[in-house]
Amino acid sequence: MNKNRILVIEDDKDILTVLTGQFKLDGFEVQGALTGKKGLEILKIWIPDLVILDLNLPDIDGINICQSIRRISDIPILILTARETISDKVRGLESGADDYIVKPFEYLELAARIRACLRRLALKRPSTEMVLGRLKILPHKRHVFLNEKPIKLTKREYDLLELFVSHPGEVLSRDFICSNIWPKGEVYSWSRALDVHIMRLRQKIDPDSENPSCIITHPGVGYRFEP
Repeated sequence: MNKNRILVIEDDKDILTVLTGQFKLDGFEVQGALTGKKGLEILKIWIPDLVILDLNLPDIDGINICQSIRRISDIPILILTARETISDKVRGLESGADDYIVKPFEYLELAARIRACLRRLALKRPSTEMVLGRLKILPHKRHVFLNEKPIKLTKREYDLLELFVSHPGEVLSRDFICSNIWPKGEVYSWSRALDVHIMRLRQKIDPDSENPSCIITHPGVGYRFEP
């Protein structure tokens, strides 16, 4: 069974040591970072299932870190901070955090909040491994492999792939795709953002992206995915 991964971004060395040690005892894989920059670097090469994030970091404000993570991933973010005002909590949650705990804290409560976040994540994502020709997708980890080699997709690219895989052989209209990938209407109907993301996804999963065989364009309508 795969262990859940936790990334802890915390500038207090003592708290970081205690948390990483306790999480390992609880069966998690753990990485720690003392700065926001280091945390973002780890995030790019080691995809966690949950992030514990302090707001008072020495280099980058935790709110900005939270927003940066949310732009590329939907992994749960649990803010653990000394900032205790209502305005801080509201800013943290509105920046994309799933939960907010104020220091000092009890580890049992923190562990319970982590389990709750991971349960919600598991309900959102199917756990069944999908194999589609050369592609293998692990939805619960958002990992994708091409010919058994991992390929790195951005959040939008993965969301697109997951949407296509859910509708194999169907012609999906541009409006349908955009409403699923950008549900809050962040992209206008005339935007070329969708085309750019599909072009990049093709370059990563199709052996001949100039003459694609996986994601087929239907001019004036949309796209069709052929497994």
